[in-house]
Amino acid sequence: MNIARTVDVDKVVKAAKSYRGVVHALKYKYLCSKPGQNLIKKWIEEEKIDRIVVAACSPTLHEVTFRGVVEASGINFYACEIANIREQCSWVHEDMEKATKKAIKIVNTAIEKVRLDEALTPISVPVTKRALVIGGGISGIQAALDVANSGYEVVLVEKKSSIGGHMAQLSETFPTLDCSQCILTPRMVEISQHPRVKIRTCSEVTKASGYIGNFKIEVRARPRYINEEVCDGCGECADVCPVEIPNEWEMNLTTKKAISIPFPQAVPLTYEIDMDHCIECYKCVEVCGKRRAINFSQKESYITEEAGAIILATGYDPYSLEMGQEYGYGKNMDVIDGLTFERILSASGPTHGEVRRPSDGKIPKEIVFIQCVRSRNQEKGVPYCSKICCMYTAKHSLLYKQRVPNGQAYVFYIDIRAGGKGYEEFVQRVMEGCGVIYLRGRVSKVFKEGGKMVVWGEDTLTSR
Repeated sequence: MNIARTVDVDKVVKAAKSYRGVVHALKYKYLCSKPGQNLIKKWIEEEKIDRIVVAACSPTLHEVTFRGVVEASGINFYACEIANIREQCSWVHEDMEKATKKAIKIVNTAIEKVRLDEALTPISVPVTKRALVIGGGISGIQAALDVANSGYEVVLVEKKSSIGGHMAQLSETFPTLDCSQCILTPRMVEISQHPRVKIRTCSEVTKASGYIGNFKIEVRARPRYINEEVCDGCGECADVCPVEIPNEWEMNLTTKKAISIPFPQAVPLTYEIDMDHCIECYKCVEVCGKRRAINFSQKESYITEEAGAIILATGYDPYSLEMGQEYGYGKNMDVIDGLTFERILSASGPTHGEVRRPSDGKIPKEIVFIQCVRSRNQEKGVPYCSKICCMYTAKHSLLYKQRVPNGQAYVFYIDIRAGGKGYEEFVQRVMEGCGVIYLRGRVSKVFKEGGKMVVWGEDTLTSR
C-alpha cells in the first residue's frame, strides 16, 4: 500500500510494456527481498536484458541493492536506474488518476535515461589523509581527538579566541552534576599538546572546494594584535588597560578590558585586543616590555588547508532577544536566559556561584523557569520540541535549591520529555524530592508590580 494506495500499479506496468525498447515489465510485491532479487536475475538471463529500471522506493534505500543484482548478472553496475514512484509520487498525492499518470512519466523518464547510460568502471584516486574540523567546542574537540588518535592529522578551526565553546560556560552537567570544566579542560589540554592536531583560533572557513577525499578549504584568520608565540598569558597588559567593555563571555553580567582572554583556562592562553574599543594608549605595549608580544600591525590573512574530510561541529547560539520579548527578556534585567543563569551558578562566574538578581544583587527567594519558549509554537516559533530544555531546567531548579535552600522554584512546562540515560530519574528526583513546583501550562505574561516580578500562567492540570 506504500505505492498502490494512490498509484494504479497495473496501469503503470501496462504503459511500461508498450514503451519503446522495453522487452519485459511486470510487478512484484516485495522486489527488494531475496526472491525478488533472484527473479530479476532470472529475467536478465531469460530475456537477454542489458538495462534495468526499478520503479519503487527512493534510490537512497535500494539503489545499491538492485545495482548489485545487475552486476552479479554480468551487466555493468550502472546499467540500473531507480524510478522513485514512492516518495516522489504516491506519498505526495491523493488523486489516483493524477498520481498514476505521474508515475508513468517518472518510469518513462528513467527508461530514457538508462537507454543512454554508459558503462562505468570505478577508479582509485589519491586521498588527502587529513581532516579539518570546524568548531572548537566539546564536540569539535572530541571529533578532532578521535581522528588524531586514529593516526591522522587534524586542523581544528575555531572563530573565537579560545577553544572550549559553550561547555566552558556551564556550571554542572546533567544528569550526573559533574563539573563541566572537569570534563572539558583535560580534553582542551590534550588537544593543544597533540602532535597531530593544529589549532587555528580567531579563524573562520570562508570557502571550500574539491570533492570527498580531496578538499581545499580557505580559512580567514583575523588578527589578535598579539603574537601567539611570544605571549605567556601573564595578564599584565589587562591590568593596565583603562578601557572596560561588556563581557560577552559572562553574558554581559560583568565587564572586561579591551585586551583580554575569555576565561582563565583558555587554549591558547593568548590575549586578544578588541580594536573596536581600544583607544591605542599603548600602556599594554609599555608593560609588555621586552617580550614584545603586542603587535598593532597584524593584518587579516587567508590560509588554504587541504583535507580529505570536513567535520562540522559548529555548535549553537541562544535565542535572539526577540524570541523572549513577550516575557520581558531584553527589557527587564531579571528576565534572563538559561546560559546567563549558568554563569550565575558557576563558581567561576560573576557571582562565584551565588544566586543573585542581576538588577540589585539580592538573593531571589522565588524563581520561575519558563520552558518551551517559542518551541512547539506554530505561530511564533518552531513547531517541534527543543528536546534539551526539560533537562537543563530541571538541573537549574535543583542547583537553585542547593544554593538557596529556603527559596521556592516554579517550572512552567508543556510536557516533560526526558529521553536519555538517567534523564527520567533525574527529573523525578527534582519534581518529587527537591520541593520544586511544576506547573503544566504556558505563561501568558510577565510584568512588574509593586517592585516585584509577576508571572501569570495557567495550570492546565487544575484549571487555575
